[in-house]
Amino acid sequence: MRTANAFNVAAVHVVGRRRWNRRGAMVTDRYLHVHHHADVDALAAWAEEQDLPLLGIDNLPGAVPLETTTLPRACVLLFGQEGPGLSDAARAACATTLSIAQFGSTRSINAGAAAAIAMHLNRLVPDVEVVVLERGHHTSYSACGVPYWVAGEVDGPDALVARTPEEHRERGIDVRLGSEATAVDTDARTVTYRDLAGEQVVTYDRLVVATGARSILPDLPGIDAGNVQTVKDLVDGQQVLDRIRAGARRVAVVGSGYIGIEMAEACLAQGLEVTVVERESTPLPIVEDEIGELVADAMREKGAQVVTGAAVTGFGVREDGAVTSVRTDEDDYPADLVVAAFGVAPRGDLLTPAATGPKDGIVTDDQQRVLRPDGSVLADVWAAGDCVVTLDRLTRTPIHLPLGTHANKQGMVAGESLAASLGADWSGRVFPGAVQTAITKFCDLEIARAGLGRAQADDAGLDVVSASVESTTVAGYYPGAEPMTLWGLAERGTRRLLGVQVAGGRGAGARIDVAAMALWSQMSVDELVMTDLSYAPPFSSVWSPVQVLARALVKRLDQ
Repeated sequence: MRTANAFNVAAVHVVGRRRWNRRGAMVTDRYLHVHHHADVDALAAWAEEQDLPLLGIDNLPGAVPLETTTLPRACVLLFGQEGPGLSDAARAACATTLSIAQFGSTRSINAGAAAAIAMHLNRLVPDVEVVVLERGHHTSYSACGVPYWVAGEVDGPDALVARTPEEHRERGIDVRLGSEATAVDTDARTVTYRDLAGEQVVTYDRLVVATGARSILPDLPGIDAGNVQTVKDLVDGQQVLDRIRAGARRVAVVGSGYIGIEMAEACLAQGLEVTVVERESTPLPIVEDEIGELVADAMREKGAQVVTGAAVTGFGVREDGAVTSVRTDEDDYPADLVVAAFGVAPRGDLLTPAATGPKDGIVTDDQQRVLRPDGSVLADVWAAGDCVVTLDRLTRTPIHLPLGTHANKQGMVAGESLAASLGADWSGRVFPGAVQTAITKFCDLEIARAGLGRAQADDAGLDVVSASVESTTVAGYYPGAEPMTLWGLAERGTRRLLGVQVAGGRGAGARIDVAAMALWSQMSVDELVMTDLSYAPPFSSVWSPVQVLARALVKRLDQ
């Protein structure tokens, strides 16, 4: 009751048995109206009649911190008992569960692309009113760092946050958390969104869409089991850790793209039994098979079971709704936690007037202005990040590249272009596309790629040759030298470099940046062979490994 007074609430509702101190009630009655409900269902029914959202307060893992949430003007806050906190029934009745920072150990409470655009716009045109709708409860964080947090290599989720909602608000940006955009009317210039208070509408003069990508979850039996988990944001990372701490011991990672192999490493670091299930012939199918085989070998060496060429057909589920296995067209693999890494798809469905490209991603021009299907610009609407498609500079065709590097650059370009439409000086900066540069690792093996793979080149109708070479991360005789494998692709006729892939020990992955610059500049393999690169035994062989690969490609072209 003293807590209720501190919150300055309109009324107190006691749920369950009337076991509370009479004197406290008498004192409280001087200030508050006290109501009684037999159970949580009765309270929930009353709240629904009053059109009041019911919000739980309980310091559980995964609960949303109250300080990151914008509460509705009126709501019911449901507290639990001092020791056990909210019951299962109470949590189920609540729209969401919030936590409040406190001292002590009891559970009761006594005594991505969008934020970057907003920040950039705020600096360029400081007097503009900027409203950011974010359906989650965090801003400006590194989703790419989640596997390393799960692995224990990063101290906690706070380390992944670049700017908090409060820091954005201090700069004059109206950040509305827990606010999911559900519709855009570009004629009326309105965005409809849903928050804890219900459906809201906000008008706009300029609109930026940075809705990101969603995890792909195919329609398979059992995929909705409680411990089938995607890994897309901080909440997902916390849920994985919660399940591990609750006793999960056998983890199946379905899909072995970047997130899949990084989460496999994270779960091994947590001491779990790990099975990786991949429908293609090798893990990390974005790379060629000979590079993928090195990834498979590294996984098996660290104790993971690697299953390739197996299509998932469903999941075994117990009567209580918990997953027990991953079922494939070849065998069943036991698991009490499944990391679903089937890939991602752009969230571009809000903008129905927009042109769409691969995977239904939004099509923009090089200023990130959204385009209509006829190629004209959709007035005063920009888009950036994982929800859009990107120009591949090698094939001059659109491709979906959900990577943070592109999202940040696109956000900057969109912010500057939008600011120019409001009268700010325009830098003339545009987003020129990408060459698909990416890097990851599995334990001690670094893997990187840039440019096209063989299948992409074939799809583009290019006449190509390929080559692969073995090298070392530093001079072969220098202490610490580790093996590395390079694969490359070049086009007949033009002799231009089209793709490079690398796998090897520490330092191998960084070699991809030389290849990326060569691809960006449309260099021929002959030019790359003669490029002036650095050399000293502690850093490289006298011929850089990328140049050794370029020489091999020259030989193939000359045959």
